[in-house]
Amino acid sequence: MTKDQLNKKVGKRIVELRNKKGWTQSDLARACSKDRQAIEKLENGKVNPTIYSLNAIAIALDVHLYQLLKF
Repeated sequence: MTKDQLNKKVGKRIVELRNKKGWTQSDLARACSKDRQAIEKLENGKVNPTIYSLNAIAIALDVHLYQLLKF
């Protein structure tokens, strides 16, 4: 799996978990102290997120970090 493929899979998983909560990108951005554009780029696989960013998103979504990588 390439880096781009992995980033897209992680992004898709974040979208799934965010939608499960009924949240918009803005809702998630506020919950993890990021801007909406950063969330959009992450969800579209355009950036390579740090483990720190993924942890902040997992906390905001109220899931374990490993669940972001469960695909």
